[in-house]
Amino acid sequence: MTEQPLTHLNAAGHAHMVDVSGKDETFRKAVAAAEVHMHPSTLDLILSGSMPKGDVLATARIAGIMASKKTADIIPLCHPLRLTSVTVDLIGADDKIEIIATVTTRDATGVEMEALTAVSAAALTIYDMCKAVDRGMRVDNIRLQHKSGGRSGEYNAK
Repeated sequence: MTEQPLTHLNAAGHAHMVDVSGKDETFRKAVAAAEVHMHPSTLDLILSGSMPKGDVLATARIAGIMASKKTADIIPLCHPLRLTSVTVDLIGADDKIEIIATVTTRDATGVEMEALTAVSAAALTIYDMCKAVDRGMRVDNIRLQHKSGGRSGEYNAK
């Protein structure tokens, strides 16, 4: 089999889903992060469990996990993957909540988009649940921190 370049454009220049059928299924892992900046008093309400809409951190964690499992449904041209684990950690300090998602699979393509989708959905959930108290919140710094597995090797953000 002649190896085709991995591109979302076909020979006619039209978007298509990349054919990964010739790639080996290997263990793959991605870690993504995001931040939600807010007024310190908003963070106090979240951490004390006093936000009017309920447990913000638990809801954001579940939203991130659920979103990672639906990435192929919301990001065009992403492959549906069999995720083996998804964790979403939320760390509140000063005027922000840092969100870190770790996603793993044993499949033919990576899970970077699933990790990035997880932190994005968790961040938007925090915003949604707290916007009545603090409309000035800011979702910021969504980024890939680590990826391993597959042909392209390991990546670690600096």
